[in-house]
Order: sequence, then C-alpha cells, then structure tokens
Amino acid sequence: MCLAVPMRLTTIDGVEGRAEVQGVGRTVRLDLVPGATIGDWLIVHAGFAIQVLDAAEAAEVMAMVAVALEGGPP
Repeated sequence: MCLAVPMRLTTIDGVEGRAEVQGVGRTVRLDLVPGATIGDWLIVHAGFAIQVLDAAEAAEVMAMVAVALEGGPP
C-alpha cells in the first residue's frame, strides 16, 4: 500500500526541495507544484509533492493518518 503524507516545505533548490514532518525530512520533487513556497504544506507521494495544502487541511490529514496507524476506524 502506498500513502501520501503532508509535509512542510523547508528549502527549495530548483525543482527539488526539502520537506519535513515530525522531525523526518525528505528530498522531494516540486515539478507538480510549481507555485510552492517555503513554509507550504505539501502532500508528498513517492518523492513527489503532488498538492499544496493549507495548514488546516494538513492537520486534518495527519489526524486521519494517526487514527489509521493506531488501528482505529478510518
């Protein structure tokens, strides 16, 4: 199963950036979100940022992921 997770963009270098969530950082491609800026919340899947989220949407998705990881109802 694949999972896309919200991560906050911390740096940009051309079409790549660094995104972090809960102390974990990853290099991500930004080709699909050309308007992304540092501080934006992104949905990241397989090393690609695929969508820009606002902070409330990111918090909601992270809460749903936490419930799923705990084995609770979706």
